[in-house]
Amino acid sequence: MSWFSKKQKKGIDPLPIVKANVVQAVPIKPIDYPTRIILAWSECISGNKQISKWLNENGYPELVIAASAIYLRNDARTWLVDNGYAHLMAMIHAAEGDKKAQEWLKKHNFELLYHMAMAIENENSSWIWLKQYSTPDIFILTQKIKIAKDKIEENHNDIHSFGVD
Repeated sequence: MSWFSKKQKKGIDPLPIVKANVVQAVPIKPIDYPTRIILAWSECISGNKQISKWLNENGYPELVIAASAIYLRNDARTWLVDNGYAHLMAMIHAAEGDKKAQEWLKKHNFELLYHMAMAIENENSSWIWLKQYSTPDIFILTQKIKIAKDKIEENHNDIHSFGVD
């Protein structure tokens, strides 16, 4: 199953990017990965450096950069948007509670990315949707992202680990 292309439409409005008070349209690149790449990305998010290196050297740098964006690296977040992966960045923002990003994903029919984000945000209905309509590798990926985001949140709320991430 091609995991993101199922609900995508041709001609999706690019996510408008504002730089120095100038709005510019950034085209959206397709994100259609085989199961083994999704599972490798899951391991990359979990901190597996060898898998991260392999992804980077074998044509999937956007996934390594997306993993860094999940861990709040601003340079990675900027790179995703500037290089056609604004939809991945929108999913990350949506998973952090950004309502505008959630609405953008729904408006542009990124239903899978929307439900991944909402599941990460503890929406049980989205976990149910993922179990019903996605593949096991996507479910695992979502779980790994949730674990990472929960750990970040835990560190932010722990005065003993201030500034760790």
